[in-house]
Amino acid sequence: MASTQGNVDFILEQIARAGCVHARKMFGEYAVYCDGKVTALVCDDQLFVKQTAAGRALLGDVVEASPYPGAKRCFLISGELWDDGAFLTKLFRLTASELPTPKPKKARNRSR
Repeated sequence: MASTQGNVDFILEQIARAGCVHARKMFGEYAVYCDGKVTALVCDDQLFVKQTAAGRALLGDVVEASPYPGAKRCFLISGELWDDGAFLTKLFRLTASELPTPKPKKARNRSR
């Protein structure tokens, strides 16, 4: 089941102060970016935040799950926490700060 745009928009509203945030649709699901880094995924209308030490410390008792078969396990953020914008903002800031900067993409050779 694909995620709904409304849920993604709500999450983006909640974390708007975390930095430069946006989402990109991929195969009916969404990648959530914070400061240019994929910080979370929204799959089947569930929020999966990438694992970091700071995120684990903030969350305390965490639930880990894979957003799709074969994916790395992430922190599954319950729907009740979605309403706490300050908490989500802090979680996204901490997570983004610990994730590596993405490598620049190589330019495509368009002379073909």
